[in-house]
Amino acid sequence: MAGEWRPTRLSVASWATYDLANTIFALGVGSLYFAEWLTDNSAGLPSWLLRFDEPADLALAITLDIAMVIVIVLGPWIGARSDHRGKRIPYLLPMTLLAVIPTFFIASVGVTGSLGLFVIALVGFNLGSVVYDALLPDVSTPVTVGRVSGIGIGVGYLGSFVAVLLGVLLLDDHGEAAVFKAIAVLFLIFSVPTFLFVKERPRPSETGPAPSLRASVRRLIHAWRKARTYDGVARFLVGRFLYTDAVNTLIGGFLTIYVIEELGFSDSQVQALLAVAIVGAIAGGFGGGRLVDRRGPRWLLHRVLWTWMVAISLGIVAGAAGMSSLMWLLGVLGGVALGATWAADRVYMQRISPPRHLGEFYGLYATVGRFATILGPLLWGVIVTVIGLPREFALGALLLFILSARIVLQGVDDRVREWGDADLRA
Repeated sequence: MAGEWRPTRLSVASWATYDLANTIFALGVGSLYFAEWLTDNSAGLPSWLLRFDEPADLALAITLDIAMVIVIVLGPWIGARSDHRGKRIPYLLPMTLLAVIPTFFIASVGVTGSLGLFVIALVGFNLGSVVYDALLPDVSTPVTVGRVSGIGIGVGYLGSFVAVLLGVLLLDDHGEAAVFKAIAVLFLIFSVPTFLFVKERPRPSETGPAPSLRASVRRLIHAWRKARTYDGVARFLVGRFLYTDAVNTLIGGFLTIYVIEELGFSDSQVQALLAVAIVGAIAGGFGGGRLVDRRGPRWLLHRVLWTWMVAISLGIVAGAAGMSSLMWLLGVLGGVALGATWAADRVYMQRISPPRHLGEFYGLYATVGRFATILGPLLWGVIVTVIGLPREFALGALLLFILSARIVLQGVDDRVREWGDADLRA
């Protein structure tokens, strides 16, 4: 029955609009405006943070780490509950609201309060991504999965233009608080089609009690052990941990701080740089999706990792030599690599995971990525704030993570698996 499933065009389009919605948040809140606002308002941070030379770097790192610890605990639990119920949408809706409502009030309640709201919004955003990624088989077929994933990425990055445009229209006259409110409203509006029009593949719910929150840590360990029994899954997750560590740290606001503090970029230059990166990301998402269908996710992801290494190297040289013009090339290469990374790796994960455990394994997939988001910012904060080394050294550490990921993933193939009855859902 699973092979006969054919998603409607409306279902595919509605799924893709959620990528647009959460990319408005990811760039507008996660990468750009919150980091800028925190840097500009660092004097309002708690006094113990102000003792450090770069308090904004450390505050952002701690905030991200708290959010990701929560996601690590809850991610597999949310994924497993959606597997148990046989439905994803009932879990996506509350996670979306958990991101939207706090975002609306960021920059309206002081620095400490806004940091707390940022944590809650990040938790909702990331837990929603666990469920959203697991909807990919419901809106695609084995033949179109790469193309659909690429459409989601490409359409999603159109949301980045929306985020930049909001700053252009609202920032100077109304301030960051108005920008965050607008992002929250648009996140909600563009997510509505997913709740209304995405048709999920028929799948039975499981018998017995639903997985409990108390058992979430035990479930995480169990999911990891289960993943190790399937060829390539655990090794892929280790590789994903390494490259996601670098990517999520960069897009989590630290690249924004880097170009402002090390290269003296103004707010308008930062917005222009991100616009360049967004164009590259859209091309990477659409083009990457087609390449996944033609050449496979492994072929694409390995080439993307080399592209990331070149882009980060350019950033190091730009900072060390004061060659700010190199950042524009980094923006193009990094944007293309970013779009193609997500187009390739979630298809990679789907291809090597058994359908019966897809929600649980996507929870593990997300957890691995979020754990990397703990290590990356923590490493950045230690290198820059505690040890006191230039930010170029922090970028160098991220470069080593990308190189290590490329080595680890060498042994993971992306052949289509033949699943037995115990691994099939329907």
